[in-house]
Amino acid sequence: MSKNILIHLMAGATVALGIGAAQADATLDKIKARGSVSVGVILSGAPYGYLDPKTQQQQGFVIDLARSVAQQLNVKLETVAVTPPNRVQFLQQGKVDLLIANMQLTKERAEILSYVPTPYQEEGGAAITHKGSGIKKWEDLRGKVVCVSQGSNFTKPLIEEYGAQVKAHPGLPESLLALKGGSCQASVHVGGTLGLLVADNPEWKDYEVPIAGELIPSPSVIWVCKGESDFQASLDKIVRDWHRSGWLIETSRKHKLSIEPLIKQQEKVKSGKAVI
Repeated sequence: MSKNILIHLMAGATVALGIGAAQADATLDKIKARGSVSVGVILSGAPYGYLDPKTQQQQGFVIDLARSVAQQLNVKLETVAVTPPNRVQFLQQGKVDLLIANMQLTKERAEILSYVPTPYQEEGGAAITHKGSGIKKWEDLRGKVVCVSQGSNFTKPLIEEYGAQVKAHPGLPESLLALKGGSCQASVHVGGTLGLLVADNPEWKDYEVPIAGELIPSPSVIWVCKGESDFQASLDKIVRDWHRSGWLIETSRKHKLSIEPLIKQQEKVKSGKAVI
C-alpha cells in the first residue's frame, strides 16, 4: 500500500474519531445493554482462527484478540464465523458488531466501512506451490493460474503487476483444495498461515512457500460500520493499550507470528504517534 494512500486513510479515520456527539453511534450502548459483544472472525486455519480438533473450541490469534476486546468492554464474547464473501454484509446487516477477520486496510474497504486507526498486525501475501513448480519469485506467476480468497487485496497486484490469471474462491480452504486438485499453480494468502501449513505437516510435504510475506504488506485493522465514531474510538484505545503493554507482542509470539512490525508500532504508540 502506498504511503499517500495510508496518509489519506489515516486522515479520514482521524476525522471520523472527531465527529461530535450529535452524530455519535449507539453501538456501545447496545453492547452494554445486552451484556455481550458480537465479533466476526474467520476460522480459516492456524495461526489466526481455527477449531481445536480435540475440544472443538475456537482458538487462534484473532480469537485471543476478540476475547480481550470483550474483557476490556466488560461484557461476554459472542463470536460469529464469517467468510471473505459474507463478512462485510454481516457487519452492515448488524449480525456482528465488529470484524477481526484478516482484513487489511485498503482504500476500497475504507470507502464502505470504518476502521480502528491503530492496526493490530501487518501482513503481506505469500505464495504456496507444489515443489518443483519453478516458481521462485512473483514475476514467475505471469500467465499462471493463481487461487485467492474472494475479496482478497492481493488480487489487484497479482493481475496488474505480475500478470497472473486469478481465480477467486470462497475462502482459504477452497483455494488450497483447488491447488491440490491442480486447478491452479499457486495459491496466495497471508504469509503466517501458509508458513505454518507447510511446517512439519505431512499432508503438505510436497508443497513449499517459495515467496513468503512480500506482497503488499498492509496493516490489519478492526472494522466497524461506517460512522461509528464512539465505538471506533473505544476500540482504538483498547488496541493502543495492547501495544503499550506489550500484550500484543506476547500474543503474536505465542501464535508464531512475526513481531517485527509490532515492535515499531509499539514504539510509536508509546511516543503518542499515529501508528499508520
